[in-house]
Amino acid sequence: PKAYLNPQFLKSRDARLVRMMCEYLEPLQRFQRLDVRETIVFFGSARAKPPVQVRSEYDALLEEKKKAGAKVPKALRQKLARLEATMQLAIYYEEAAELSALLTRWSKSLGQSKRFVVCSGGGPGIMEAANRGAVERAGGQTIGLAISLPTEEAPNPFITPELLFEFHYFFMRKLWFAYLACALVVFPGGFGTMDELFELLTLVQTRKIGRPMPIILYGSKFWKDFLDFDALIRWGTISPQDVKLFKMCDSPKEAFEHLKVQLLKAYPHPQQWIHRGP
Repeated sequence: PKAYLNPQFLKSRDARLVRMMCEYLEPLQRFQRLDVRETIVFFGSARAKPPVQVRSEYDALLEEKKKAGAKVPKALRQKLARLEATMQLAIYYEEAAELSALLTRWSKSLGQSKRFVVCSGGGPGIMEAANRGAVERAGGQTIGLAISLPTEEAPNPFITPELLFEFHYFFMRKLWFAYLACALVVFPGGFGTMDELFELLTLVQTRKIGRPMPIILYGSKFWKDFLDFDALIRWGTISPQDVKLFKMCDSPKEAFEHLKVQLLKAYPHPQQWIHRGP
């Protein structure tokens, strides 16, 4: 067979560069064909669950505890403790869905198709909430930049089918998060969320992303508990002005109003399909 039709070769180590180029060129072609130029990217924990689901699971465990009487098994106590911790994440799930809906309804009201499309990593949790809010509550379209992992669930069902992508390489997926992003909303999350946040913060700080990029850190209690930005200033590892690269918000309305003002100021007209960057 011709080399480009030989699956054994395409999956080999020698064809790695070809596979990387495919993960750049195929999404590029699809985004251009579908006229998607501007996105609002949501990051956050894949472990967040819808409030209704968490409440149902918690009620079931409380019933087990009631039946156990005075001697509650240790395993049951641990399950209850873990579930209580996830209740706050469930609140963030709901608020991510609401913020996504607010942004999508506003985007549609601009009268210009495919402006500021909500984009997530395509998985469960906060990612699902972002896609879900835009679709179920605002009747919009959403993007999912999924990644193939041994333990990852299938992409969530709220992604517009033609805007669902699955990547093998993390760095190519990150490129597409950054390439079209006009704003970033980061909810509480784990290692993956922090990896994505700090990479984009670094690109903005060093002006490798030269265009305006409003960044929301959602849930100030979480961020202040997890990160002491003032300590980084005291130690001299960041400059005082670096903390102005983002804004902390605690309600969908607050985050929406900030993003709306910043986006209209920075992007009064739809972006053109141009190569962004050196």
